[in-house]
Amino acid sequence: MSYLDNIRTFVRVYELGSMSAAGRDLRISPAVTSSRISALEEHLGVRLFQRTTRSLTPTEQGKSFYRGASEILEAVQSAEAQIASDTQNLRGSLFVAAPLGVGRRLIAPRVPEFLEEYPEVSIRLRMSDRKIDLTTEGLDLAFFLGQPEDSNLRIRKIADVERVLCAAPEYIARRGMPKSGQDLIDDGHECLSLRFPGATEFQWLLTGQDGPKRYRVSGRYEADDGDVLTDWALAGQGIALKPVFEIADHLKSGALVPVATKTPPEPVQMACLFTHRRRQDPKTRLFMEFMIDRIAETVRAEA
Repeated sequence: MSYLDNIRTFVRVYELGSMSAAGRDLRISPAVTSSRISALEEHLGVRLFQRTTRSLTPTEQGKSFYRGASEILEAVQSAEAQIASDTQNLRGSLFVAAPLGVGRRLIAPRVPEFLEEYPEVSIRLRMSDRKIDLTTEGLDLAFFLGQPEDSNLRIRKIADVERVLCAAPEYIARRGMPKSGQDLIDDGHECLSLRFPGATEFQWLLTGQDGPKRYRVSGRYEADDGDVLTDWALAGQGIALKPVFEIADHLKSGALVPVATKTPPEPVQMACLFTHRRRQDPKTRLFMEFMIDRIAETVRAEA
């Protein structure tokens, strides 16, 4: 094993706080992960982590070494990126995350075109509507809708995505047409919620004559998959708040119709999220630029 491999392993163990998590991220066994850390500690002559059966805590020496080790890896990656950029000889795996709707409709269909241009690259696409953590999940790049919570990450905006409140004509015939966000509450409309573990309340940000306002809507239907909400709306079970690009065909066919049009939803930001270190990788940079150009064009066309 190389000294650089040991450093890479140490950095991921430090960042993830777990030998097993770092091993999964690096695609190595727990035994190899542990042996690399032990070899590094033996070489340095210090303990980098305090280990118990339940926890792994960096020592003061470990904290100090992490700062230098991170700089070493960043310098190596920068040098490798320069060589790859000069030769256009891109290779290796790229780990990408995206919300389900964005991944299925905007990212996945364009991956083959990218891989045809760069045949030595592999794309590992992880799709979920839950919140993700780039560092702990070992991701190179994440597409998202909304506003990220971690201000230490880098953001590249793609577009402002138009959204719409919509329901099936069957639902409107049964429950009536709400004209505003207040109607949703006053008339007890069934609002379909995209929720995640830990959420304490649900609100829709809608815009009226007096500007944006949050409405605390309610309903019996809740899921962490946006496509499930679309299916429920199509089945006449309630009102969904959806990005227009996800349901453009349903709006054109009349299977779904806009509701509460006096207070339409605020647009939502679509962007890429990445760390400074990942941004230096030419695979990450080229894949991001490739997707941004095509996604922005599609979103604008369907708005």
